[in-house]
This record gives sequence, structure tokens and C-alpha cells, in this order.
Amino acid sequence: MSDKSERILIERAQRGDPDAVASLYRRYVQAITRYIAYRVSDPAVIEDITSDVFLRMVEGLPRYQFTGAPFEAWLYRIASARVIDYYRQQNRQAGQSLEEELSKGLASLEINVQEREEVDELRAALRQLTDEQQTILILRFVERKSHEEVAHFLNKSVDAIATSQHRALKRLAELLGTEKVGRHYLRGSSS
Repeated sequence: MSDKSERILIERAQRGDPDAVASLYRRYVQAITRYIAYRVSDPAVIEDITSDVFLRMVEGLPRYQFTGAPFEAWLYRIASARVIDYYRQQNRQAGQSLEEELSKGLASLEINVQEREEVDELRAALRQLTDEQQTILILRFVERKSHEEVAHFLNKSVDAIATSQHRALKRLAELLGTEKVGRHYLRGSSS
């Protein structure tokens, strides 16, 4: 979709056209869900946060301003804020029962245990990076965005993104142990 056709779609959505809102949702829901899934492990929470992102999109559309940054960047910022809010809330609610933890595990039995452990280890390591570093790594390696696209999304220079990415990967290597570092973690395959 060209910038002009996307802008027309957004303007229609801003005027309350339900087909335009649905088109925006369909266009971005998978990418936003993947972004959230790399930062949160519970499938129900991923679904809730994704829903909240698109609810906030609908609520915020009348105030949305075209700034030159892609519409998708606005959605990633909303998603990032919702994930941060989720973890803040979790820190306030320190204890979960064993039953809740077991039921979460039963919901994902179809996933290979080793892959699950690796993904959980990656999520834990990612959470130790800054929010910006997490966003850069997910956009670059999961969403396969170019340095230029990520720079545009985050309103930074390409050099700044490349430097942040390098530092984030170096820190991730330290957190995971050098023998476990590889792009396959970020791409979701176990090879």
C-alpha cells in the first residue's frame, strides 16, 4: 500500500468508516501481536494487550496527526506502552498461585519443551534490555524491518539505531551466554 493510499485509509478511519478501521486492523494485527508475544509469554495476556492496542487506536484516531512517521510506528508505541503497563501492574501483584502457573503451562503443551524454555529465556533476557533496545531488536529481527525503517519509526538516525542494535545484541549475548546467542532466537526457529 502506498503512503498516499494508506493516508486516505487513515483519514476514512478518522471519520468513523468501520471498513477503514477494519482494514487498518487487518493490516497491522499480526505484526503488533508478534511484537507483544516477544515481550509477554501468556497467550491470554498477549490477546488482551493486542485488543487494547487496537481499542486505543480507534479511540485515538480522531486525534492522530500525520507527522511523516509511519502509522505503524504509532501502533508500536501504543503496544510498547501497554506492555510496560502490564509489567508495572505485575510488579504490584507479586504473587501468582501455583494453579495459575500450571494452567498457563497446560495451555501451551503443543510447544516443544526445549523451544518453550529457549523462548522463555529469550523473553527474560529481552526484558532486561531497555524498552528502546527491545523494540529495535524485535522490529529488526522479528518484523525484519530495515535500519532505515526502524530509524523512521523511532525518530532516530540510522547510525543511532545501528549503534543501539549493536549494544542490545552485545548485552543479549551476555545475558544468554555467548554459546546461546544467535538470530534464530529472534526469528522463532530452533535451528
